[in-house]
Amino acid sequence: MHSAQVLPDGSRLRWVEIPGAQPTRVYVHGLGASSAPYYAEAIAHPALGGHRSLMIDLLGFGISDQPADAAYTLEMHADVLARALEQAAVGEADVVAHSMGGAVAITLAARHPQLVRRLVLVDAVLDPVHPLPTVKRPGSSGIGVYRTEKEFLDHGWDETLEFIGPEWAATMRLAGPQALYRSAINMLSGTVPTVRERLDKLTIPRALLYPAADGPRFDTDRLAAAGVEVVAIPDCGHNIMLDNVEGFAVAVEAALRD
Repeated sequence: MHSAQVLPDGSRLRWVEIPGAQPTRVYVHGLGASSAPYYAEAIAHPALGGHRSLMIDLLGFGISDQPADAAYTLEMHADVLARALEQAAVGEADVVAHSMGGAVAITLAARHPQLVRRLVLVDAVLDPVHPLPTVKRPGSSGIGVYRTEKEFLDHGWDETLEFIGPEWAATMRLAGPQALYRSAINMLSGTVPTVRERLDKLTIPRALLYPAADGPRFDTDRLAAAGVEVVAIPDCGHNIMLDNVEGFAVAVEAALRD
């Protein structure tokens, strides 16, 4: 395990690292997840072997620290991740990022362009949700439907873990409750500029993988116009790297091929 101090209070980001050739590949998880459990099998696939690979956990999640007073905005996640990558001597990295992690990775590339060489987004969150839902029960975002943070901390945490099922709960239970709630709300609320607008303006090679079972994406033309390669992966749901290891590994290798 490796780590880097990323906040003045001593909070650290941690990651599992596999040595190998450059360029370094950085794998970023989604909301309530942890990178090693989600990516390890795919990284072991022959298509992705041989590169230095960092399976890094965002602040508040997995094996990283969970400061209760952090803001957990997309910008904070990106800046903290940048500090960790700089301390890990990562130059221009190939960043592979899932779901909310995709929004963080886009923000990282926009704010710290010297750190990102290529970007592979795995069913990434690109758009805010307006208005925010206000029903008192967990929803597809996991936790974003609770009206207030206090409501979530008082009873929503337990309800959410029960609602999402044992597989997602295996890593979500490792997250800090404040980190989980604030990250979800900030992701759903959106940023200025939006994540999609940031993605449109990037000039590095970018690919977006999504489940073929979802059908044609409504935004395929816009993504293509911005230079983003859109790749449908068969036989999978949102967690592409877990559901179809072969398809995921081959698609990522193709997107990162020089």
